[in-house]
Amino acid sequence: MSIEIGVTPDRPGTGKVGPDGVGPVTTGRLRWPGGEAPCVLGRGGVRTDKREGDGATPVGRFPLRRVLWRADRLPPPETGLPLHPIAEQDGWCDAPEDPAYNRPVVRPYPASHEEMWRDDHVYDIVVVMGHNDDPVVPGMGSAVFLHLVRPDRTPTAGCVALAPEDMLRLLKDCGPGSALSVAEPGD
Repeated sequence: MSIEIGVTPDRPGTGKVGPDGVGPVTTGRLRWPGGEAPCVLGRGGVRTDKREGDGATPVGRFPLRRVLWRADRLPPPETGLPLHPIAEQDGWCDAPEDPAYNRPVVRPYPASHEEMWRDDHVYDIVVVMGHNDDPVVPGMGSAVFLHLVRPDRTPTAGCVALAPEDMLRLLKDCGPGSALSVAEPGD
């Protein structure tokens, strides 16, 4: 089933800002026709002018491309989106000057890249979002995913993060054509 998912950053001044009580908004609410859940956003807040390395979650509407998951840690999530297990050698290029920028790569890889096979559980489930991928523009941000929160709910590097039970609930309602929209703070 195709659904629209909305992310609304918490408003500045609500006490829900950076971990130190000041700075950019790094939390919000994720809503879809089947429910809602708190989410964690980028340490750089939410920005319309996303750039590589700024730690910001980009504003916009992003199609959900596919779900990656750690098959050694959990069964495949129930979803209508395409599913692909993460392998130990999987990476995601974050080097703007590389031809594979914002694309999956096989490690070892000579340019800078994210490791998709992580010791923590943040990437046990990863939804690849269509951010800066059609076409890819060097420097406009890479590896912007919907993934699992850290236990301490610290901000992401620019992704949207959910608790595992909320992610599984959301994915049950997703199918081809589903998209996630991130609003500007205060909208």
